[in-house]
Amino acid sequence: MTVSEPGELLRAPLFHTPRNPFLQDRALESHWDGGLLIRDGRIAACGDFETIRAAHPNTTTTDLRGGFLLPGLIDTHIHFPQLRVLGGLGRTLLDWLEECALPEEARMTDEAYARETARRFVHALASHGTTTALVFGAHFAAATAVLFEAASASGLRIVSGMVMSDRQLRPELHQTPEAAYRESSDLIRCYHRRGRLLYAVTPRFALSTSEAMLEVCQTLRREHEGLRFQTHLNENPREIAEVARLFPWASDYLAVYERFGFGGRGAVMAHNVHTTASELERLAAGDTAIAHCPCSNAALGSGLFALRRHLNAGVRVALGTDVGGGTGFGMLKEALQAYMLQRVAPEGALLDAAQMLYLATRAGADALGLDREVGDFEPDKAADVVYIKPPEDTPLSAVLERTETPEQALAAIFTLAGAESIREVRVQGTIVYKG
Repeated sequence: MTVSEPGELLRAPLFHTPRNPFLQDRALESHWDGGLLIRDGRIAACGDFETIRAAHPNTTTTDLRGGFLLPGLIDTHIHFPQLRVLGGLGRTLLDWLEECALPEEARMTDEAYARETARRFVHALASHGTTTALVFGAHFAAATAVLFEAASASGLRIVSGMVMSDRQLRPELHQTPEAAYRESSDLIRCYHRRGRLLYAVTPRFALSTSEAMLEVCQTLRREHEGLRFQTHLNENPREIAEVARLFPWASDYLAVYERFGFGGRGAVMAHNVHTTASELERLAAGDTAIAHCPCSNAALGSGLFALRRHLNAGVRVALGTDVGGGTGFGMLKEALQAYMLQRVAPEGALLDAAQMLYLATRAGADALGLDREVGDFEPDKAADVVYIKPPEDTPLSAVLERTETPEQALAAIFTLAGAESIREVRVQGTIVYKG
């Protein structure tokens, strides 16, 4: 009698970028007849199917040919309370906040409403192939707890925190620094490092946080090991001008955050559309990452992101959907939008398929300090996997029938694949979504 080996061998064409294609040639690894061996929720081997099967002849094989395997997609900037305000077009950032986002965020005081929003939110992430996300929680502790509970039940890898603000917003969204410290501390004790959850200290942006509130954020990071950090930076000219008025001692927007020690590995600042050479130099020196949100930057008219300047300066860049200022949960679409906007940006970077995959996967893992855990199919990493198979008689299925190289197939996936093509999503080997 033949005894089966533990684990499962997935058979399908696969792509991943274990190296940075902005820095190294041939960073894309692909296998037309690929094998991905999963054992105890981890990647045990990745490569040519026949080679892996020969080494593990008794392992159960799941034949997924006809589709493609990618690492789990990683969204480094998204707002959980803004699910229902997607589509608020025709406004710039501050007007959009006042008219669309902030009224909806105020509704998160209703715990039942927040719970239903959280359920739909985590489902939308999974159904678009996102397995890890850095998420702005709510301005309320109870609603943020509801998000963590929904994330835990979903099996996704979520990094989030209560949003902290004490001025310039709707009064019901303000907290005192004392209350913010107390409630954030309670959430950290309850959810940080619980299963696949991590906590991120989350001042909304310098515009809505006093120096006293920023000091609370600084204290929380000092008191708890392994916290991540997220905020906004240099998104809109009006925002930047107001920050300069509120913090007259700061030489620029980034200097406000530097005063309180915000930055470093595991710190992500969203947008940075209107940046200075000095800020880029300091971001790179501090190893602080930027979440580039091209759909949001276009939809809100914020501007064209200077990707080449960031890369040349050595700044880490990943992608974020920025729901609800963006246009949806699709990280594949976000990578495509990054490609298109760079095509028309002055001194834009011409992205290839490998670089788009990197920005949507491994770059996000690097930004979050999770590169030893997720982001590609290297052995011993968590088996976070997206299986993409377009429905029959779709343009994508027709294009894929004629592609001749892995790069062509991957480019077609980024151009044409949407949620309808996401057939299965696994986090740490466990199926969390089936399309």
